[in-house]
Amino acid sequence: MKLALSILFLSLSFSSFLRTATARGGLHSSYPPGIEFDPRGGSGRQLFEDKKSQKRVDVAQGYMTNSDLERAIKVFGRRCSNISRVYSIGKSVNGVPLWVIEISDKPGEEEPEPAFKYIGNVHGDEPVGRELLILLANWICDNYLKDPLATSIVDNVHLHLLPSMNPDGFSLRRRGNANNVDLNRDFPDQFFPVNNDEDWRQPETRAIMKWLREIQFTASASLHGGALVANYPWDGTQDKRKDYFACPDDETFRFLASVYSRSHYNMSLSKEFEGGITNGAFWYPIYGGMQDWNYINGGCFELTLEISDNKWPTANELLTLWEYNKMSMLNLIATVVKIGVRGRIFSSDGGRPLPGFIAIKGINSTVQASRAIADYHRLLSPAGRYEVTATAPGYKSKTTCIWLEEAGATNVDFVLDPEVNTRGIQVRSACDCSWGSMSIIWGTPFEVYLLLIVIAGFLLFLYKRRTFSRIKQRQLVGPKRPIVA
Repeated sequence: MKLALSILFLSLSFSSFLRTATARGGLHSSYPPGIEFDPRGGSGRQLFEDKKSQKRVDVAQGYMTNSDLERAIKVFGRRCSNISRVYSIGKSVNGVPLWVIEISDKPGEEEPEPAFKYIGNVHGDEPVGRELLILLANWICDNYLKDPLATSIVDNVHLHLLPSMNPDGFSLRRRGNANNVDLNRDFPDQFFPVNNDEDWRQPETRAIMKWLREIQFTASASLHGGALVANYPWDGTQDKRKDYFACPDDETFRFLASVYSRSHYNMSLSKEFEGGITNGAFWYPIYGGMQDWNYINGGCFELTLEISDNKWPTANELLTLWEYNKMSMLNLIATVVKIGVRGRIFSSDGGRPLPGFIAIKGINSTVQASRAIADYHRLLSPAGRYEVTATAPGYKSKTTCIWLEEAGATNVDFVLDPEVNTRGIQVRSACDCSWGSMSIIWGTPFEVYLLLIVIAGFLLFLYKRRTFSRIKQRQLVGPKRPIVA
């Protein structure tokens, strides 16, 4: 009888081990002992009846602690100071700085170049990304001016690496942050209101949102674990059904996801996901995700990359995972300068930069030029004809047609003419207010100035007349006589 019960128990355990968790990837067995995955966000602790029979494994052994990670980032900053800078975008719930490494030939400077970001450790129990991003930074530093790909990335892209978005979750060995909130469900959602008050969002979420407002990212990717697939928007559907729900730039997103998958050691060979890529909503819908928010609010093309079947593999597998993902990570960055259309927007009146907008006919999504130097980088699937329109408030729009080759972006600068009203007076642009100079007055009608001159002349006339009258009165009265005592 005991033997039969033992066999039954082993069978049930083995079948549970094989069961796939439907959560932006992951096998149930990939979690640390005692934790069961919840596909709708977060994880729930499961208590086993026989705790003594469970072998305790230190899943963090061999991984960098948060202190180790901070030290590694600062060491890198000193070692590669000529092509990098280190900065923080905020702090976690427990006050751990969210450190970022920027890599560029001119770090921290505004240039007409695309910006790309990688974010690791969004979920605390998916730590592979934080290790791989440090390896990526050091590989680029070591191979700059030696390897053509490394050199091209440094010279043509502003690369930003956030190794850990969720340092508190990593320390706690759980999916959510210190408040046990799934950070990939904490962003504003286009279909359903999810925590729409920014003040009530988690500090890590607010830091990412503020970061995107400060830097105009062209593309980005977050690194996850638990599956092997490149995921692209949309992540949710209007009716919450599991179905393919394409975003306006579906073709371009499929291309970007395929760049990562095809460059990977075996991602494109997936039997579960055709070509190693998937539409998020078709896999399973989520709401409040980071990649949809990036695309909607910043025009930033973001992918969610599942880079390891095991959420928390042993540390001795990290170098193998690095080799499997290295070319994918590098090629995805390099792609932002190889596809689409890019350039700057200027005013024909003085040649000043205009932070206008770029629209593509047939694609219901616009990209804004940067505020400082008005450069834009519009990613588009290669090998096609596109009609590109530049607009800016107070200026006439301009349209041109381009043909994109299989490889190589097209450069198009737009020079926009100011709009004029029915009287032939230039309409002042909403973004054309030079408060430190006189340029703000040129759009004002001439009649207004003429009226002001007449009023000023009349007031001057009254003032002189009054002054003249006082002088005449004094002359008629004459000087006062001295008093004689």
